[in-house]
Amino acid sequence: MERYDALSTACDAVILANGQFPRHRVPTRVLEEAKLLVCCDGALATLHRERPELEARLLSEGRLLATGDGDSLSPALRERYGAIFRQVYEQDDNDLTKATRLVLSLVKSAGRQPVVAYLGATGLREDHTIGNVSLLRRYRADFGIRAAMYTDYGCFTPVVGDAMFATARGLQMSIFNCSCSRLGSDGLRWPCRPFREWWEGTLNECIGSEVRFRADGQYIVYLTYEAKS
Repeated sequence: MERYDALSTACDAVILANGQFPRHRVPTRVLEEAKLLVCCDGALATLHRERPELEARLLSEGRLLATGDGDSLSPALRERYGAIFRQVYEQDDNDLTKATRLVLSLVKSAGRQPVVAYLGATGLREDHTIGNVSLLRRYRADFGIRAAMYTDYGCFTPVVGDAMFATARGLQMSIFNCSCSRLGSDGLRWPCRPFREWWEGTLNECIGSEVRFRADGQYIVYLTYEAKS
């Protein structure tokens, strides 16, 4: 049984997309503690604007890279970041996936699944949000990573099979079934079942310090940072 803690900020690499820039203390800590930060090209300009001191530190320490097709960078920023920008022209994958592939080519995780955190992947355009959340299933199944997508409100985690989440009473949880024909739970106000529609598993609530899932397929769990007031 795999164990998850949505409040943990430990990861092998962080990918910053150009959606809503993180403000909450949890994703902010993930950003500040990044061992390696890979920006989708538009997010590089946002990082430069929002956190220039962090950008400068990561740049000086050799822990900052960027990738994408480059269409979101001004000529001045292209010149500034020429040494760390990895341009990828193909259009079969979006910039989030290009960044994920770059991370996988660089991160060595000593025989375990690499842990990758995603920031700025939600907010702003709703179609990007839906697309990016759905990509978590692919990254887990096809790329073999433990992914966590942090927003300013909670964290999305793709899961396969049985799992346990560290929680607290009153935290809000939603479960999005992707391929499970068997899906049960302990520790939620309303027990899970193999939901057919994504909305059916939303707006649940944790009743204790952990939630356990019994499952035979893929699903995505969303857990808030704070309990419902």
